[in-house]
Amino acid sequence: TTEEGETIAFDGNARNIRFKKDHAIDGTSVQTITQSLGLGWNLGNNLDAQNNGYSSETAWGNHPATLKTFQAVKAAGFSSVRIPITWMGHIGSAPDYKIEEKYMNRVAEVVGYAKEVGLKAIINIHHDGADSKYWLDILGASKSAERNTQVKNQLSALWKQIAERFKYEGDYLIFEAMNEIHDGNWGWGENRTDGGAQYRVYNEWLQLFVDVVRSTGGENRYRYLGCPGYVTNIDLTISELKLPTDVVKNRLLVAVHFYDPYTYALNNEKTEWGHTGRDKEEWGDEDNVIDNFNRMKRKFVDNGVPVYLGEFGCVHRSTDRAEAFRKYYLEYVCKAAKDYGLSLFFWDNGSAGTGKEQSGLIDHATGAYLNNGKEVVDIMVNAYYNEDPNYTLQSVYNNAPR
Repeated sequence: TTEEGETIAFDGNARNIRFKKDHAIDGTSVQTITQSLGLGWNLGNNLDAQNNGYSSETAWGNHPATLKTFQAVKAAGFSSVRIPITWMGHIGSAPDYKIEEKYMNRVAEVVGYAKEVGLKAIINIHHDGADSKYWLDILGASKSAERNTQVKNQLSALWKQIAERFKYEGDYLIFEAMNEIHDGNWGWGENRTDGGAQYRVYNEWLQLFVDVVRSTGGENRYRYLGCPGYVTNIDLTISELKLPTDVVKNRLLVAVHFYDPYTYALNNEKTEWGHTGRDKEEWGDEDNVIDNFNRMKRKFVDNGVPVYLGEFGCVHRSTDRAEAFRKYYLEYVCKAAKDYGLSLFFWDNGSAGTGKEQSGLIDHATGAYLNNGKEVVDIMVNAYYNEDPNYTLQSVYNNAPR
């Protein structure tokens, strides 16, 4: 493989040499990358799980992922997988910040599962920046140039190592800079009153990420790179994200998350959703979905920048009626994402119960469906990929639970 990421193939005659770039995604248009990623699935609470600053694949109750997991995800109809990764606990001291070889090998093994079954894959730096408690400290970095330099040195060192490890993997593999970076208040903290200091630092980090990855060469010269907005909040992404400059065109994606309304989708304080719901939040119905997705479309997609929802979801409910509204919510969100030109990744944390934070669909070790997981997955897959002209967002709306 050449430095440019080209595979050299010999046909038995040394005079006949062919060069073939190993690309899973042909072309660079917004439509191409969006269609390629399509409806995706998160391997949540596995490689991102951590206790007291030490990441461990089994820390939050899931068993280690296997090839069977990814075979099942592919067979279910998903096109891609997001593999969140927390690195802390496996990082050496300054100035090298060397990643533990055993841990890097395990990450590569899991990425290899996705490649083997034909899934596009996204890997990132995940809980290393949780609530500014750990080394990706946006609050401290926004107040101290010295602290910001320390963070950038470590961020640069990590992405250089990750990029070097995967530099000759084809563009089925996407790097995502970070996860939900914030100061501990989920977008409602000092970022609202500091004159933009946190946003400026965060945008510096994104630029550093792009520069470091590109500098490693190989496939990384033109690999797709995901740039989440601050705390992956749609409003703050639209208003504050400064897309990094890049040495190649059309290879940056914007990432946001969507769990609106939180009291319904994740916290289970409300059991119903949408225009026919009764026990529901006062805001966040179908119009909110359309408004958010349309604003992302106008800001980014219409200007040639692909957008993916790195996470969305809705927790299991304990009654048939509540489950009917859950299925409707997921169908509506998936269909709306397709209509507005967005790809999206369901947050599956492997939890098989009901209520708050219980969003497992597929067992993370065996690939078996959890509870009514197959029915829910089939609904989402149909919502995203059904091309029947009679199947519209309005028809989904009209068939809401009563």
